[in-house]
Amino acid sequence: MASGHNNKAECQGTSYHVQTEVRGAEHPFIDTTVFCGGKVLHRRTNSYHDLLPLTPEGEKTLQQRTDAQHLGILEEVRSGALKLAPVVPPPAPHAGVAPSSDGLEIQLLNQANWLVAGQARLEVQVRARSTRASLAGARVEAHIEGSATPAQFTAQTGPDGQARLNFPMPRLAGSEAALVLFAAYGPQHAQLRFQLRAKPKAPAAGN
Repeated sequence: MASGHNNKAECQGTSYHVQTEVRGAEHPFIDTTVFCGGKVLHRRTNSYHDLLPLTPEGEKTLQQRTDAQHLGILEEVRSGALKLAPVVPPPAPHAGVAPSSDGLEIQLLNQANWLVAGQARLEVQVRARSTRASLAGARVEAHIEGSATPAQFTAQTGPDGQARLNFPMPRLAGSEAALVLFAAYGPQHAQLRFQLRAKPKAPAAGN
């Protein structure tokens, strides 16, 4: 299956997050979503039903289409050609509900099934620790330590205090691999860590 993309795009001082995903054969679509402040501002979907069933040549064509769609929307965002609604910035930590002095609480809501068929889909909740109030506008980062290539992904929580990060899982290169979630809201921050296991290598023929 073709791999998706996650990138930031700047336009007139505003940072946007552009994410492209390739759905499975049951729903053969290439989805690109533009986020800002945890809010979906634009979504573009194109079918690849014409490539099914996927052959090696079809996989190559699908990857080319995915790359072209993602890069095209990135350029539209950066140039201002894609008209996006303005995003109201989240309130400062001291305005409205704020984290208490004992910090934040971060939780992976789908801990049991966040990784399916090589695709990571993280549903992260951020709350003030003592009041348990959900926090909108918190920055959430996901790091894959021990991956073959550096892997870091970011999002922001929406009004429900939740952030969703979707990305192809990178190949793990060591036994000390880990998924690390980090949340920040004003001066407060929290971290959550899960150990990961790399798949054992298949034995060489004849061993």
